[in-house]
Amino acid sequence: MFFYNAGMVTKTLAMKLLDKQQVPYDVVTYPPTERDAAKLADLFGVPAAEVFKSLVVVREPEKPLLVMVPADKQLDLKKLAQVVGAKKLKMATHADAERLTGLQVGGISPLALLNKGFVMFIDASAENHSHVFISAGQKGINLKVPVADLMRLTRARRADVT
Repeated sequence: MFFYNAGMVTKTLAMKLLDKQQVPYDVVTYPPTERDAAKLADLFGVPAAEVFKSLVVVREPEKPLLVMVPADKQLDLKKLAQVVGAKKLKMATHADAERLTGLQVGGISPLALLNKGFVMFIDASAENHSHVFISAGQKGINLKVPVADLMRLTRARRADVT
């Protein structure tokens, strides 16, 4: 696992937010061509359950959802629909996810999307860990952050959605 080196990594919006909020975090870099969260867990030397991917879910005509789920699980759209009281939800295409977030797929960070109109959810399994890895808002960089701080800052609702 490669940790933060000030000479190598420019601080992202997510890192600046964590600094401002005085939340401790570690920065982990990886090849920016890698997008598979389970493979990232292997690279980081941690269980896949600790690496969370940020998924954009569309619900018309309301604002999109951002759902954080562990790399070793799949989002269950039916469970999420029950939680939000929606009849139909769909995964955003890569192009739609990038348009809606302003970030590249593989670099979508919940911390970079605060005040952007996203309702955020985190899979209930996050509470089994003190820290999880999430995108820093740029391909090739993840952050190890305390779960409690992530939930507090994003106002993510805890839900069983996998």
